[in-house]
Amino acid sequence: MIQGLFGGTFNPLHRGHLAVILHVKETFNLNTIHLIPSAIPPHKPTTNLAPARDRFEMVKESVADIHGLVASDVEILRRGPSFTIDTVQHFINTTPRTTELRLIVGSDAFFEMNTWKRGRALFSLIPTIVMIRPGEEKQAEDIASFLQNMISDNYRPADGGNFFSAPIASDPDSKSGVKPVYVCKVPEIDISSTLIRQRIKLHLPVAALVPKPVEEIISQRGLYL
Repeated sequence: MIQGLFGGTFNPLHRGHLAVILHVKETFNLNTIHLIPSAIPPHKPTTNLAPARDRFEMVKESVADIHGLVASDVEILRRGPSFTIDTVQHFINTTPRTTELRLIVGSDAFFEMNTWKRGRALFSLIPTIVMIRPGEEKQAEDIASFLQNMISDNYRPADGGNFFSAPIASDPDSKSGVKPVYVCKVPEIDISSTLIRQRIKLHLPVAALVPKPVEEIISQRGLYL
């Protein structure tokens, strides 16, 4: 079994999020993807950020009937900033050893991972899937350069730059090795959470941009006004 971890503010969750994450799920044959709303995002401003519990409920209600997608409140239940390293370690500690894990990130976030809390250590803990939008194909070269210069010079590209791995350490107990990095080209979805929040402030409809539970929760709780 293979499970993916996909975190974000989801402020709010929109149809674009679901489209790309389902594409990743199908491409990599993932059994389950955990959508993990952050409580306190350490790398994003908290201005106009809806309460964490509201964002979690929007995700939970939206994926309730989508096979293989589940909402996780692990970062909401944990006190303090929502550091990815802590979330990954939680899933490693609580997931059966027979289950493989994958960290799923967008390309923008990927190139900042070396600045995250113990960011380089993440590459030794869990394989990463990097989502690249159309028009960003050249970033395969940038990914190779980033991995080799900022993470480990052992990384080597393969499969036309869609896969990066490092030689297995000769010592089977060595913890110095790094996990594979995969590139996934995702469809272009012209939707953003910023656009949705702007439309709500202008009292414009957002039904075509978000799942129905998201629209209902935003309306009922007066979010983003």
